[in-house]
Amino acid sequence: MAKLSTDELLSVFEELTLIELSEFVKAFEEKFDVTAAAPAAVAVAGAPAAGGGEEAAEEQSEFDVILEGAGDKKIQVIKEVRALTSLGLKEAKDLVDGAPKPVLEGVDKDAAEKAKEALEGAGASVTLK
Repeated sequence: MAKLSTDELLSVFEELTLIELSEFVKAFEEKFDVTAAAPAAVAVAGAPAAGGGEEAAEEQSEFDVILEGAGDKKIQVIKEVRALTSLGLKEAKDLVDGAPKPVLEGVDKDAAEKAKEALEGAGASVTLK
């Protein structure tokens, strides 16, 4: 099987419908046991902005979970960051050490509240934006 370049892959993806692309992402996630949550959140975050500002002004539907500080239980906070994201140990530690930093971006209110509770339960200080 010939190896495709990034540009060739992008040209193939351009020809797919959104449903076909969604099915591909699901199959990719299952095959490689990964989650494409962050890129999907970015794509979803861009859609309302293009739709019009009136709906966004009524009620915020997407939130960013910002880690303000790790507190006394830094190891527990790192564990929670890893559980909430697909980051490795080093990346999660760097995120916690570099606070304030976003842990999750463009998530719905329920997911943001759950993440905030989990991080605060581990001893971190968190804000939602």
